[in-house]
Amino acid sequence: MNRPTYTFELPMQVRDYECDLEGIVNNANYLHYLEHTRHQFLLREGISFVQLHRQGVDVVVARITISYKTPLQSDDEFVSCLNVSKEGPKYIFQQDIYRQPDGKPVVRARVEAVCTMEGRLCDYAPLMDIFGKYLK
Repeated sequence: MNRPTYTFELPMQVRDYECDLEGIVNNANYLHYLEHTRHQFLLREGISFVQLHRQGVDVVVARITISYKTPLQSDDEFVSCLNVSKEGPKYIFQQDIYRQPDGKPVVRARVEAVCTMEGRLCDYAPLMDIFGKYLK
């Protein structure tokens, strides 16, 4: 299957406890997958949420729009992908999840995040320095 190119891809596997009575991943767990992907992307770029918070800087989700395409089941392997862009003060993470090995789309999500410093909306320059090379 032909899919877009992404800035970051993270392979993962469904764990039994993430599934509901229907035997599929509970919808809320996809939010965890997406968040884990964003955190791993930031860590790869040398950004620690804990360290940012200690400096009074927080990157917080303002809105998530998610479309569920194909459910995952226990032990399914998948890849969680992201691209980042910027719209005004918002960082936009386009995040997609694909089942492996067939590449079938599982989730498409748009995550809007903002940066705050000591509770006030800000454009944190060091974050822009890092994200700048990826902005689409």
